[in-house]
Amino acid sequence: MKQVPMLLHRMLLLCLCALLSLPTFADSASADITVSGKVTAADNNEPLIGVNIRVEGTSNGAVTDIDGNYSLTCASDATLVFSFLGYAEQKVSVNNQKVINVSLANAASALNEVVVVGYGQSSRKTLTSAVTTMKPEDLNRGAISDVGQLLQGKVPGLNISASGDPNRPAAVILRGASTINSSQGPFYVIDNVPGADISTIAPDDIATIDVLKDAAATAIYGNRAANGVIMITTKKGKKGQGVVSYNGFVGSETVASRLDMMNSAELKAFLAANGQSMTPANDKGADTDWQKAVQREQAMSYNHNLSFSGGGEHHTYSASLNYMNKEGILLESNFQRVIARLQFDQSLLNDKVKLGMQVSNASTKSDYTPQRNSVLGQMITYLPTSPVRNPDGTFFENFTTGGYFNPVAMVENGQDQTKFNNLIGAFTAQVQLPFGLSYNMNFSHQRSTSLHGEYYGSYYSQYNSANFYYKPEPPAVHFLQNFGTNGSAVRNTYENTNNILETFLTWNKTFGSHDIKAVVGYSWQDNTIGDGFQVTSTNFPVDNIGFNNFALSNPYAINGYRINFGADGIYQQNRLISDFARLNYSFNDKYLLQGSIRRDGSSVFGENNQWGYFPSVGAAWRVIEEGFMENQNFFDDLKIRASYGVTGNSSGFNAYTALFLSGSLGSYYNNGTLTAALGPTKAANPDLQWEKTTTKNIGLDFSILKGKLSGTVEVYEKTTDGMIYSYAVDRVLVPAGSIVANGGSMNNKGVELSLNITPISSKNLYWTSGINLASNTNKIVSLSNPLFSGGDAVRLTQPEGSGQTGSTLQILKAGYPLGQFFSFSYAGKDANGISQYFKKNGELTTTPAIGTDYYYVGSPQPKLLLGWTNTLRFGNFDFNFFIRGVFGNKIFNATRADLFRPTTAQFTNILTDVASESAKDVNSHRYSSRFVEDGSYVRLDNATLGYTIKGISKYLQSVRIYAAVNNAFTWTKYTGIDPEVNQGGIAPGVDTNNFYPKTRTLMLGLNTSF
Repeated sequence: MKQVPMLLHRMLLLCLCALLSLPTFADSASADITVSGKVTAADNNEPLIGVNIRVEGTSNGAVTDIDGNYSLTCASDATLVFSFLGYAEQKVSVNNQKVINVSLANAASALNEVVVVGYGQSSRKTLTSAVTTMKPEDLNRGAISDVGQLLQGKVPGLNISASGDPNRPAAVILRGASTINSSQGPFYVIDNVPGADISTIAPDDIATIDVLKDAAATAIYGNRAANGVIMITTKKGKKGQGVVSYNGFVGSETVASRLDMMNSAELKAFLAANGQSMTPANDKGADTDWQKAVQREQAMSYNHNLSFSGGGEHHTYSASLNYMNKEGILLESNFQRVIARLQFDQSLLNDKVKLGMQVSNASTKSDYTPQRNSVLGQMITYLPTSPVRNPDGTFFENFTTGGYFNPVAMVENGQDQTKFNNLIGAFTAQVQLPFGLSYNMNFSHQRSTSLHGEYYGSYYSQYNSANFYYKPEPPAVHFLQNFGTNGSAVRNTYENTNNILETFLTWNKTFGSHDIKAVVGYSWQDNTIGDGFQVTSTNFPVDNIGFNNFALSNPYAINGYRINFGADGIYQQNRLISDFARLNYSFNDKYLLQGSIRRDGSSVFGENNQWGYFPSVGAAWRVIEEGFMENQNFFDDLKIRASYGVTGNSSGFNAYTALFLSGSLGSYYNNGTLTAALGPTKAANPDLQWEKTTTKNIGLDFSILKGKLSGTVEVYEKTTDGMIYSYAVDRVLVPAGSIVANGGSMNNKGVELSLNITPISSKNLYWTSGINLASNTNKIVSLSNPLFSGGDAVRLTQPEGSGQTGSTLQILKAGYPLGQFFSFSYAGKDANGISQYFKKNGELTTTPAIGTDYYYVGSPQPKLLLGWTNTLRFGNFDFNFFIRGVFGNKIFNATRADLFRPTTAQFTNILTDVASESAKDVNSHRYSSRFVEDGSYVRLDNATLGYTIKGISKYLQSVRIYAAVNNAFTWTKYTGIDPEVNQGGIAPGVDTNNFYPKTRTLMLGLNTSF
């Protein structure tokens, strides 16, 4: 492994040498001249250092020196592009001029910045909705493979939580959870392809990300927009000389934090002090750190991105190839991905017709730690006195203790792997018509395939009689798992396809002071999901064939074994048909109005309610344009916005949600023969319809101090009605006993603030800083339906702690937030040193009743999210650091509770904190408010120091070398491994023996342009 970085470095050098030898595609149609000049700031006329000057359509460029001066050679008819962080980009035609001085305006003046919205574009000046735009320089930096993590802490209102698992995407929640029935994640649109898989996009290929927040921005996507919409635009080619770029990095990751478990000496001392001793079966004289035993000493990350772009008079092209390899810190876990992307645009008929084609394919191999959650649990409970291996080299095991398994043996005797392939192909056509009309047609085909395999060697057969539980993610409940005989395997492959045709007509027209832009269109989508199969088998002759040769298995020799062909209802087909329209009106760029409506029809919902309507309206007043603002010098820009709209949620529901289903209901004896019983398992509901989310938003955009300080304030409320839920019904009336129906509702209210300031802008130093704050209050309003019975409260999330069967940690309850913690209320120790709790009537007891004596003991929903980014430039050096914070949320530390068991310390390890506990306290580990902790934290997420050299030679235009650290420091009172516990789903904020350790990453990177 240590030889890999050196090998990669040699390969990189060879690539650089080869690229340096490439010929250029210079345009020799016009003579070259040398242009020089000075770049200053418009607000104070001071020279700007480090301004990038580029010849449009080429990689030829220069950078201003310490006095703001520059010089470069270019064609006499070229166009120069001046760009600098914090200032508006400016283009200047050379026209044979040898001296060109430029004054750059602060970025706050760049109101004509293009923002991507549904089925079109808009300038930021004319927006009536809440949209946050992120450019590549704004995104998070580091060894990041997931688009969600690029936005973490960057967008106000976007709550993103990520684990250290390289194969697990981040949980993304925008402005609070809107439902209890789906992933709650936003809807992604990539280069106008709706619902595209973000795994097909390499971070280096992203040009902009536009986060659409309120209904005025998202309602144009109708029933898929309740959780927000994120528009991703990839980099395109530009006319002119071909450009070749390479970006790459190598990173070394180490565990950022570990639980402080007792070592052998500490554990033995604790037992001796409490009159206990280790059993000879467990005390083998070892001193094993099991966390280190199942973790790599360091995990390596590599990323290489090679791109080509350019174009001619009537065409542009771009292509890229990205390779990423990211080892997980847990043994056997690994992420590998190759993304190839090709994009081509062609103009015809005097540019009246534009055709576009793009293809992107991502091939990923994900290796998982076998039985990961069980391994994570065992690595902290396994006794340090037990060795990894016996003297003869075999793995140590002691099955006399229930639920006690060697985690290293589990890893090395199992295999868990999935290969994914995601393909997106898209064709676009745009035709300019008379009278300000244009016609667009977009067709896309998406196909994703998965090939999954698991193998558990014959070693695992020992676990069959030792109560081995499969431990899923909360709120799912664990269950006993059987590994067959002489090895067991599962293999499945599934394919999903998605075909979308969208066609729309756009009208742009200006009548004096009146500007109108209208869009009307049609969308058709056909989906096929789960086209494939699964099979399981057991009784293999040898272990080393893994899951790759089922033909050698002999399952029928095992009495009573049945091959598992997978769950029912995996294969599905559904269709979505939509009509949509939007009208934008502007008077004098001062008064702005927008209205939109979408009509969606889907086969997913009840036959009586397959169509839904999703309207929105937004208005804005650009106060800065009023006459009474002409003589003031305080505001540079001031705009007030308001919007209202309705969006829908169709995610989380399948093609059978509203249909009557029959299935297996166990078995019965028929004339002495055991016969499978079939019957109704789910009732039909022809009236089932979409959940609908109504959003109100008021926004304020401003810029003051000659653009040095700008910001946005948003106040919003969104309410989901008709939230879908499974209700209990009388089996006499409905044999299935339950029905899926609309009824519940959920509410979110919040405030968001973003500020951008340029404290220093001089020839010696440039410093820009941006901060965003967001506060959201989430509440379940109702879970009831007047037509069906069923309580308005549901307890959920049963963790793994032994001796606490039936205990739950959370509750869905009207009047409380999603994920509300509901458990015993800890009341300290009684006179005998036993943990006691409050009964429901307020009395104290050491034997509380599960469920009956529960209290509301905290919320996992954060009260405040913070992101603070800073960029400094001095000469050719640049330094960026980003701090992120989450405040006011609680975490149920069930992991700590399970390790607070002094009474059983001779069988499972305990935390060093337990040293002060009495071994007589049989209640010390009970789930209760004692283990509900403050989850607030502040993290130095990233710090990057770079050095850039430009204009090196005719062939090598620029080189940037940088070093970075991710997850450098975390300030928190939380006692678990890491406070960034999952915030997604209906069981947020629970740490229950399944938290993949986060890592600290040191990186070295290289960016080059040819």
